[in-house]
Amino acid sequence: MSSQWLDDLVGDRVYVIAEVSANHNNDLETARKMVESAAAAGADAVKFQTYHPDSITIDSDNEEFVVRDGSAWDGRTLHSLYSQGMMPWEWHEELFDLAKSLGIHAFSSPFDFAAVELLESLNVPFFKIASFEITDTRLIERVARTGKPVIISTGIAELPDIWRAIETCHQAGNQQVVVLKCTSSYPTASSELNLRTISDMQERFGVVIGFSDHTLTPTASIVAVALGARVVERHLTLGREDGGLDSAFSTNPQEFRELVDAIRETELALGSVTYDLPASGRSSRQFARSLYVVKDVVPGELVSEENVRSIRPFRGLPAWKWDEVIGKRFVKSASFGTPLSLDLLD
Repeated sequence: MSSQWLDDLVGDRVYVIAEVSANHNNDLETARKMVESAAAAGADAVKFQTYHPDSITIDSDNEEFVVRDGSAWDGRTLHSLYSQGMMPWEWHEELFDLAKSLGIHAFSSPFDFAAVELLESLNVPFFKIASFEITDTRLIERVARTGKPVIISTGIAELPDIWRAIETCHQAGNQQVVVLKCTSSYPTASSELNLRTISDMQERFGVVIGFSDHTLTPTASIVAVALGARVVERHLTLGREDGGLDSAFSTNPQEFRELVDAIRETELALGSVTYDLPASGRSSRQFARSLYVVKDVVPGELVSEENVRSIRPFRGLPAWKWDEVIGKRFVKSASFGTPLSLDLLD
């Protein structure tokens, strides 16, 4: 698994991405505030989408170009949606520079070769392949040949699609691949997540695995991190009441801060594989059970259940030595409450 580039960015921490998507509402000041909010909320990166409507679809109202899914987008043509959601290309440099000044990365999902060239000119640290572009191997190959890490979302992918995308990157000489477990429903119901797949993805694909979260609570991201996700992506909005195309299933800045804090706490709780006791555990060990004299004894008496018991604290012989001492004789007197030790016995 090639993850050195990710380790160089954040060490062994989870890399948290704030997805702007269309929530800028075609307002540059809103976009600026979103970058600032992402940084303030603890995101490692802010992500945009770089396209023109005609690079994704065509301006047609034929039925196959109209959304019919019962969502807030129902009845809209694809072209009208993307016209509303696109971020002007001339904003990119300013917003990327703003992110850099705030100490976070900025990158984007390109949707055609021209977008790749724009993002390359801005020296993005990596690229994102959106879920619906996972079948476009020409685009994936073009991105992979930049030599930058490639993050691939799998929201509409079947298993062969994922393999094909990974192999396309590898054949282009790029081993720096992240595959995000993702479900492209907005918002996603917990019953549709199947997060156990993350563990299987790690074993099956041999690349860095992450999670693109379209739920409305931190729970799924926490579980994903516990299962090994190294990257978490979440949509950000300044407010769900703003009416952006993606605002309804996005987190506001306070919720994003809570998400990041929950992820960081989960990382601490996961720790590392160890059987050593922490300092607090070593302190508590003094209250484990051990063998004590619980009745005054004199030399010659036999150790029995009447004069020796396993009790707290842990000052006498370990309780598991019971079978070794039962029936032995005391060679010294010992009073009630004396920790049992070998020098008291024959």
